[in-house]
Amino acid sequence: MNQHAKHPRHSGNPAVRAAAERLEREGHRAAITWRDWVGGARLRTLPLAIAPVAAGAGVAHMVRGFSLPLTLLALAVAVFLQIGVNYANDYSDGIRGTDAFRVGPARLTGSGLVDPKRVLRTALVFFGLAAIAGLAAVIISGRWWFLALGVVAILAAWFYTGGRRPYGYAGLGELMVFIFFGLVATVGTVYLQTEVQTQEAWIAGAGVGLFAVAVLVANNLRDIPTDTLAGKKTLSVRIGDRASRILYVVCVLLPFVVPALYVVVDPGMVLVWFVLFLAVPCAVIVLFAKTAKELVLVLALTSFAALAYGVLVGVAFAF
Repeated sequence: MNQHAKHPRHSGNPAVRAAAERLEREGHRAAITWRDWVGGARLRTLPLAIAPVAAGAGVAHMVRGFSLPLTLLALAVAVFLQIGVNYANDYSDGIRGTDAFRVGPARLTGSGLVDPKRVLRTALVFFGLAAIAGLAAVIISGRWWFLALGVVAILAAWFYTGGRRPYGYAGLGELMVFIFFGLVATVGTVYLQTEVQTQEAWIAGAGVGLFAVAVLVANNLRDIPTDTLAGKKTLSVRIGDRASRILYVVCVLLPFVVPALYVVVDPGMVLVWFVLFLAVPCAVIVLFAKTAKELVLVLALTSFAALAYGVLVGVAFAF
């Protein structure tokens, strides 16, 4: 383990040092609060879990297969998985010492605020809740093959930063995010409710998935210097600053090809273009950003843009 992880008081991150000093000064119980746990859940990432389910529900409604109970269960699976993977990342990055180099709010494990095993147990609880919601959806729908898909999704969530060779450290995070938070979540929401196969599910899933990739690229772009120090070879570390900025712009603008393809038959797609009022400023900021603070703003705006995009695409397909 990295020495910075063992001694967070010596971290170059002021937030980590402050957390460690607070822990020593006030003691474990006094130091940890519910706000720390909420922060560990990284709620700003939840729009990325909601967006594909919203888009998929709209497609299901289009083919007259919409089911509110199954949509809500799919939403529960997506949200619980997202929270679970956030705590799992906190745990895995923390015990590896990666978070000792990061800039920004201190993480639970990396800061020394809480026993890593408690963070791991919390991650497992949310993975368990996702599994329960998924099992209920399978029982109601009768689509038992979804059990295998659920197992794969949980394993993918864990091995993003967990295990001996996490794929997030090998530059594959963006690809897996596109697959699971784009295609799988959207198409899965549709197929959970109807056996009708439609290309709209895949196209909508690709659009939502590109937004999810954009969020991860913005995050990893901000962390290029610290990830390089920590030996975390994300895609942004591998391709560099300029290419990462260009990739972000492509990912945040390419989804608008979807409404262009369908606007003739689905006039409601015009509303999706209003999301450009968020996407374009984000693209401009990323292209010219000089500080991490600017990229933090982009992360929040892109997440909300992804949510708006998923909801509006779903509404356009549904009605």
